[in-house]
Amino acid sequence: MTEPNATAPDENDLPEQLRVRREKRDRILATGGEAYPVTVGRTHTLAAVRERWGHLETGEETQDVVAVAGRVIFVRTTGKLAFATLQEGIGTRLQVMLSLAEVGEEALARFKTDVDLGDHIAVTGRVISSRRGELSVMATSWVMASKALRPLPVMHKDLSEEARVRQRYADLVVRQESRDMVRTKGAILAAIRHELERQGYLEVETPILQLVHGGAAARPFNTHMNAFDQPMSLRIALELNLKKAVVGGVDRVYEMGRIFRNEGVDATHSPEFTMLEAYQAYGDQHTIARLLQDVILAAADAFGSRRIETPAGTIDLDGDWRWLKVYDGISEAVGETITVDTPATRLREIAAERGVEIDPTWDGEKIALELLGELVEPGLIQPTFLYDYPASAQPLARRHRSEPGLIEAWDLIIGGVERGTGFSELIDPVIQRQVLTEQSLKAAAGDPEAMQLDEDFLTALELGAPPMGGLGCGIDRLVMLFTGASIRETILFPHLKPTSRS
Repeated sequence: MTEPNATAPDENDLPEQLRVRREKRDRILATGGEAYPVTVGRTHTLAAVRERWGHLETGEETQDVVAVAGRVIFVRTTGKLAFATLQEGIGTRLQVMLSLAEVGEEALARFKTDVDLGDHIAVTGRVISSRRGELSVMATSWVMASKALRPLPVMHKDLSEEARVRQRYADLVVRQESRDMVRTKGAILAAIRHELERQGYLEVETPILQLVHGGAAARPFNTHMNAFDQPMSLRIALELNLKKAVVGGVDRVYEMGRIFRNEGVDATHSPEFTMLEAYQAYGDQHTIARLLQDVILAAADAFGSRRIETPAGTIDLDGDWRWLKVYDGISEAVGETITVDTPATRLREIAAERGVEIDPTWDGEKIALELLGELVEPGLIQPTFLYDYPASAQPLARRHRSEPGLIEAWDLIIGGVERGTGFSELIDPVIQRQVLTEQSLKAAAGDPEAMQLDEDFLTALELGAPPMGGLGCGIDRLVMLFTGASIRETILFPHLKPTSRS
């Protein structure tokens, strides 16, 4: 039984290639065939055929019969013979051959008239090696598995970046680099999980919908829960719920989950991305830094190298990673000693001298952080932990154990880009309430990135949280480090501004 065509577009308005393919579909159905069967017989994947019979010598034939299926990405027909290359999954390919003597006149003619590039077909036949040494299936029969109504992009012609991300499904079919990215990211995710589990961390899932947004300085996406008639937001971080788990006794806990920030979009930022956060009871900024280093090295090993070639030079992940104090880094960059006590007036002068744009209302700590981001971070190519931040940088971090005005926090910079952050966590509920109250006042005054007062989180801390260290690492930026790709290329289906036809 076929689907009704009431909503089908007028074929007279379609481009010729689409019209011709629809006519082929209709003809298949009209003659009693199936253009979209529920299933087709398949005994082997293309990869399994290559693994088992890949040793065949040129011209060698077997009597081993297999049934395979895949997408047609190349086809060539002659008088009594047709060749097609099938592609399976995200890359395995195999040739199939149809000869008049093996499949008969009707099946060969039907193949020549019905099959286009992009179609999925299933072929049954003997495994052979062609006279040119190509491992093949010599068909005895074939069926249509799915008729493609749109042509594939030209296989040998590069797609524009815009086309690649807007139609990732087509990009995956025609471009090996796109398929490699999927495999690379999958391997990195698996390696990270394996390393965390090796070190005794338990993976959990926490809510995406939240009554109160917190855990980071970011603008949330807002929504509404009809069941409770309650405003909600999508999470901007994983932090607060994971800390609650530590309070409950899950001493080593992590989550790799999607988070959402209603902010700008560029080569390193996406409104939806994957974040790793991990928390360790009785840890601090140093133990958690060691953990992130282990995780990144595991990811590098999964990628295949601890040496990464970049336009700025070779990044070597082996050996000791540098620790650089925030204010020491700023001092080196500007050529004079800068501390947390340096007056804001002097910092404004330095910003003006160096061409760093700042808001005239910013205080000294905010200006120092801007100088850090503009003058220091881009030059840190080798792995470097920037640490001893001013107190305002991380409202959820512990005050420094020996340096007034600072907190125990670090950012990991590799290749001039922040790859992760971590700190000794603030667990004193009284101080945490003071900090979040200050944040909530900023939110009430109109700061869209300020955190809200989360009473449930404070209640959890009041039960008694153990000393702990915590880290966050953007998975997509980690993949960017290894591949040199933009964030839009590392995310399988990134968010894009709609086109006019959307």
